[in-house]
Amino acid sequence: MLSFLKKQKNSITTILPENFVDIHSHLLPGIDDGAKNLDDSVALIKRMYDFGIRNFITTPHIMEGVWENTPEIIMDKLNDLRAHLNSLGMDIQLSTAAEYMLDGNFNNLLSQGNLLPLKDSYILVEMSYFNAPVNLYEILFNIQIAGYTPILAHPERYNFYHQNFNEYQKLKDAGCLFQVNLLSLSNYYGKHVNTIALKLLKENMIDLAGTDTHHHRHLNHLEKINDKKILRLIQPVLENNVTLFSR
Repeated sequence: MLSFLKKQKNSITTILPENFVDIHSHLLPGIDDGAKNLDDSVALIKRMYDFGIRNFITTPHIMEGVWENTPEIIMDKLNDLRAHLNSLGMDIQLSTAAEYMLDGNFNNLLSQGNLLPLKDSYILVEMSYFNAPVNLYEILFNIQIAGYTPILAHPERYNFYHQNFNEYQKLKDAGCLFQVNLLSLSNYYGKHVNTIALKLLKENMIDLAGTDTHHHRHLNHLEKINDKKILRLIQPVLENNVTLFSR
């Protein structure tokens, strides 16, 4: 029992700062590859509440031909979940944005000006895990011309950059903020992802963090991240979430 308590004391789930805002999760019910229904949403949120997370900006996928969510669909799901949580007496802050795939339809969405930012002008974007868009830097430029700041989700998971670390600096120079997945601080996504995540942290290139929670397996592994050196590295990033996104 004592060894269990000692392990939990050092877990990343016990060092989250007060007012930490999880800016990347898939908690809305039945809308993408995250929570399947209201009960699933509530179970995940209750568990994260036990970690000390009280403020969530959930980010369902918007991806051409796969998850063609609209702001209206997303807001309806948010309202359903909020109402259900209120009926259970859960005291949390829950809002929504979206995780936008930089695909063939993204420029259309951008030109329409009907995006769901995390807060103010910040929008969460992602790329295919196979390759970057051929016009990536044009897209990033257009995002900023439209008045938004792009936050690139989990840059450490784009394997095509792993052998050319300089590409990360190009993205930073192009105006991208970087959001690391906390699970990348373990070997959950593989050793190479973990190596790049730690290198980005050590180079002070990570701006923000998110759980990217889809299901309980993610939370199971999150609780196991307990290396003291890693916890020290990630602490300032966790504080950045509070500074930029607490309400």
